[in-house]
Amino acid sequence: MPRRGAGRRAGTAGRARTGRGILTPDNGILRRARMELAYFSGAFRLREREAGGAGAILRFARVRPRQRGRFQPLKSQEITPGFLDRMIRALKRWQYDIVGIDEACRRAVTLPERRRFACLTFDGASKDIVTHAWPVLARHGVPFTLYLPTAFPDGVGVAWWLVLEDIIGRESRISLVIDGRERHFAVSSLSDKYELFDFLSGWLRKLPPPELSYAVNDLGRRYSADAAQISRSASLDWADLAKLAADPNVTFGSATVNYPALSSLKDAGAQREMAMGRAVAESALRQQVRHFAYPFGDRDAFARPHVVMAEEAGFASAVSTISGIVEAQGRTNLHALPRIAWDGRVRSLRMMRVLLSGVMFPPVQPTRSARHQSPI
Repeated sequence: MPRRGAGRRAGTAGRARTGRGILTPDNGILRRARMELAYFSGAFRLREREAGGAGAILRFARVRPRQRGRFQPLKSQEITPGFLDRMIRALKRWQYDIVGIDEACRRAVTLPERRRFACLTFDGASKDIVTHAWPVLARHGVPFTLYLPTAFPDGVGVAWWLVLEDIIGRESRISLVIDGRERHFAVSSLSDKYELFDFLSGWLRKLPPPELSYAVNDLGRRYSADAAQISRSASLDWADLAKLAADPNVTFGSATVNYPALSSLKDAGAQREMAMGRAVAESALRQQVRHFAYPFGDRDAFARPHVVMAEEAGFASAVSTISGIVEAQGRTNLHALPRIAWDGRVRSLRMMRVLLSGVMFPPVQPTRSARHQSPI
């Protein structure tokens, strides 16, 4: 977090915290060493039968060619088309059944099958889903699920994380109002920029929608960033989604309307986002939307009441970004499903093989429904 003072300068610690993938730099060295040991010792194979559960749901966001810029605070959220192709080939080689979310849910409540499953899911409405991801997925003929926040294809969603990336990447000094007072940040070095992005993204995520909108618009006015244009140019539109809807291998899920962290909303607001997101998607796509993704999906973004809301809203499942393996026989709460949120900075398929085995995750506690078990 930036130090107090008029010309605040960010330190290097923030860079380590940026990103919410499996292997962030602050915990990655030890964790990666453990994973390498599990792989080369063969320990992951020995424990896979007891720890691997029924299978795993993999979570991705953007798919696009590698970018050259030095400041890439969202790199953990990206994979390349080449990596996606290699991963699918590896999953087939490892004899995983690549299934849709409906089949993943079925296997979560039935007896274990001989082969484990891998379910591919994509969060958000990034344009590169149709330009870079879909061609690879279609070539392999594998099913996948896209969790859609409907404000973005409507052209009114604000990808504030992209706006923040654009402004911090261009500027050496940033000023804005935080908690009612003007704050100033010096971001001349790359590490300063990473720390400020981490600090401001954490702050923005917690704001109620009106305050978030004001803060993003204020930043845009100060630094000539067109938030609406940045968001629209990076997002799928309904014509793109109509193409995807014609593919029987594509399942659409809801990720609310505006993609807010549900923890930033009152209960009525969270329920409205859930209900309206599904209603708009079903109307536009002319198909039933049975599955839900908690926006951002980590432990700070939602809580037990939201899990109950998803179940009461009639969703067949709801996915998080809390890491874990899906167990069989109803041992995993269908409305708090774990996912392996892959860190795009890691390109080793060995690491994915170890994660899929389940040896890196704590055992799942059995639960009957969202009303009886907290996801966090």
